[in-house]
Amino acid sequence: MKKICIAISLTLFSIASDAQNFISNGKIIFERKINQWANNDGTFAEELKKSVPQFKSDLFGLTFDNDQSLYEAIGEVKKNLFNETALDNIVYSNFQKNEYVAQKNIFEKTYLIKDSLTKIKWKIKDDFREIAGFNCRRATAILFDSVFVVAFYTDEITLPGGPESFNGLPGTILGLVINRLHTTWYATKVVMDQVNEKQITPPKKGELVNNKEVIEQMGKLLSSWGAEAQKIQWTIML
Repeated sequence: MKKICIAISLTLFSIASDAQNFISNGKIIFERKINQWANNDGTFAEELKKSVPQFKSDLFGLTFDNDQSLYEAIGEVKKNLFNETALDNIVYSNFQKNEYVAQKNIFEKTYLIKDSLTKIKWKIKDDFREIAGFNCRRATAILFDSVFVVAFYTDEITLPGGPESFNGLPGTILGLVINRLHTTWYATKVVMDQVNEKQITPPKKGELVNNKEVIEQMGKLLSSWGAEAQKIQWTIML
């Protein structure tokens, strides 16, 4: 009788395992929204609300195949009134090699940043929400010593990445919130088409630098910008 119960249990486990199909190949469409009314008050804020929409919205695609991905804008990225830096990034991530290559336009100059993937200390929480039809678990982290980040990831998609260069969770990030930057990224659709590896190649345009070098260059350039310089640097290093 005991052997029969074990056999039944193994059969049920096998059926359940087969029923859960993990996604390792496809494309995710993200909508990025930036709140253009944030951090403004008084007369200027009221005039701003009359002439500028509260949210600037752009679409990005994350094409992925097993252990690599390419994140890039879909169509032309609309300009932002207050921060036109690093808005149309192209980010290639290779999770097997633990490296990324990012093409970023910073103050009318194009950089090609090549470095190791950023190590993010995530704290996984016990609450969930649905995004683009997937049940996603919440995780939080602190970047640059003070920037609080909320992510929602699904383990049904095996890629350990997400929008921009975010990575390091046991699944794919489909939602991202950074209140200090007044910006959110949420997946609107997951397309499970077969992806050709030739579609996922690193960008090649720009001055080749690593993270340390671009931070040093921006530090010199923004030395007199005060608090605004810090936000610009955060945006550049995402």
